Amino acid sequence: MFYGAMVWDPWLILSQIVCLQCLYYVTLGLFMFILVGTRVSRMSLIYFFDYSTLTISTVTGWCVIGSFLLSALAGAFYVFHLVERAKKCLDFAATLYIVHLFICIIYGGWPSSITWWVVSGTGLAVMVFLGEWLCMRREQSEIPLTRYRSNV
Repeated sequence: MFYGAMVWDPWLILSQIVCLQCLYYVTLGLFMFILVGTRVSRMSLIYFFDYSTLTISTVTGWCVIGSFLLSALAGAFYVFHLVERAKKCLDFAATLYIVHLFICIIYGGWPSSITWWVVSGTGLAVMVFLGEWLCMRREQSEIPLTRYRSNV
């Protein structure tokens, strides 16, 4: 993709948001299965969307917190590959967490736990800063010219 002229393509933006959201939840489900699934008798959506499961008073709560933070770490790589621009990382990561907040409100009510807000804020920060760092490294890398030179 050329980065010169920016063309506003709402379908591309919407598909990137949907793809990022889906990848985030698939990764969250994988980490929940590995970390939380071994500790509970039955996995449920309550671990994804209910703020009361994010607690520091139980080992299962710490596993849920770890799942969310590891998913944010993976989300940075998803942003790096899907968005490819450092200046768009904040927009897409914030959109992901705002959509997650709306789903949590619908599922379990307004998150009144400070732990939920700290974990979500930390996950957002990790996704944004690591995604921007990865994108900036790609944007600032040298363009290899050896393959374009003719053998004269």
